[in-house]
Amino acid sequence: MTASAVATRYAEALADVVTGSGSTLSPREALSQLGAFGQALTSSPELYHALTSPAVLGSRKKAAVARIGDVLGLAKISRNFLFVLIDRRRIPALGEILQTFELVLDERLGFARAEVSSARELSEAQRATLNQTLERLSGKRIRMRFAVDSSLIGGVVARIGSTVYDGSVRGQLTSLERRLSAET
Repeated sequence: MTASAVATRYAEALADVVTGSGSTLSPREALSQLGAFGQALTSSPELYHALTSPAVLGSRKKAAVARIGDVLGLAKISRNFLFVLIDRRRIPALGEILQTFELVLDERLGFARAEVSSARELSEAQRATLNQTLERLSGKRIRMRFAVDSSLIGGVVARIGSTVYDGSVRGQLTSLERRLSAET
């Protein structure tokens, strides 16, 4: 089983639990809590080694997670999920599982993900206008992630799935070049 298949399996299972009718934890709270634990895990090489080492007993790993969970205020569902990852030796995949979990939640809630690159930071008004435009073009609600791409002269490039909307100056120049080349 590939790592992404593992991440998908655990992310789907977590999404089933937190979106279930009896869940006491919202999906966003679960993502936030597990993300905080993931940050603690990546910021401490000692903790990462302890939780991934086969030499450390599972009961000791769970005790460490429980103590950290107390400090972070983790809900029972979040703790139990981490315990399952410990039992199955999947703690190293936590970051990928959380990224996949976020995508699964967006999909279940009817959102599409847009990766937007611009030559400089966009203002809130520009972001709102761009969001409305992308929602109209795609027919879906959009969650945008922004990045600054210094190779762009101006404008924006948005990617939703495999569709690219290129409104950059570079893209317009390339399009103009193609049209002029086709005419000669």
